[in-house]
Amino acid sequence: MSQMTEAQKLFEEASGALNDAGNPRVKQLILRILQDTARLIEDMNVTPDEFWKAVDYLNRLGARQEAGLVVAGLGIEHYLDLLLDAQDAAAGIGGGTPRTIEGPLYVAGAPLSEGEARMDDGKDPGTVMFLSGRVFDPQGKPLAGAVVDLWHANTNGTYSYFDSTQSEFNLRRRIVTDAEGRYKARSIVPSGYGCPPDGPTQELLNQLGRHGQRPAHIHFFISAPGHRHLTTQINLAGDQYLWDDFAYATRDGLIGEVRFVEDAAAAKARGVEGRFAEIEFDFQLQQAVNADAEDRGNRPRALQEA
Repeated sequence: MSQMTEAQKLFEEASGALNDAGNPRVKQLILRILQDTARLIEDMNVTPDEFWKAVDYLNRLGARQEAGLVVAGLGIEHYLDLLLDAQDAAAGIGGGTPRTIEGPLYVAGAPLSEGEARMDDGKDPGTVMFLSGRVFDPQGKPLAGAVVDLWHANTNGTYSYFDSTQSEFNLRRRIVTDAEGRYKARSIVPSGYGCPPDGPTQELLNQLGRHGQRPAHIHFFISAPGHRHLTTQINLAGDQYLWDDFAYATRDGLIGEVRFVEDAAAAKARGVEGRFAEIEFDFQLQQAVNADAEDRGNRPRALQEA
């Protein structure tokens, strides 16, 4: 049926392919989506009841703002990373810190600091964490002036902006690396999180027999002039979901080793009391190939300008 002339004309008309207005690329994509949807309905014998249940699901997904969770949970966002990796390999581009998913919880415009920053507002009783590392170019030379844009969850597994109980930009900072390419941040050890149990993402995962849990992790955008933007994250070693991340974000080379320190003298030297944690993680950027390559395949989505 979908291949019949009448159906094809319907989809061409609906997608705007028969007029000269609008956006040609959007038209091309919508036409393909309509054609493939029709084939899916035919091949899988989708009933009207199943179709309208799917429409209702999309409505509820949008109302809960969980589309970003679904694309991560179904592996689509990780697939984009695999696709970009394959494109890089075909082009002879290699090396550098691996990319991995951005996720749906980035907020643009976090406070900018030189060299180091405190990320938490002091209200969360979590374990103090000292995070540090360096940013290098492809030859291993430290990159001064690189911007490390990082964000993570609190001990309840929630993020500022999306969690109204947290202060503005809590656990979100941008740090400019010093002359040695180093960045330093004081924060708290984040917790992992699960999809809202009453939400449409977990509803779908239940139908698939899957959980919706993520390990504790820290997100990063790393950028520097003349280098490709890096979107990545480190998942923390020791978490039970480290290699069972529902979002498929854990990759070799992106495991953050956490060292917990109990020594009182060391804590005093750090200006804290009691047990604290240390994580050190370095990043290596790839060289920009041309004017567009700096962000190609890794450009961040500035979802919100807070």
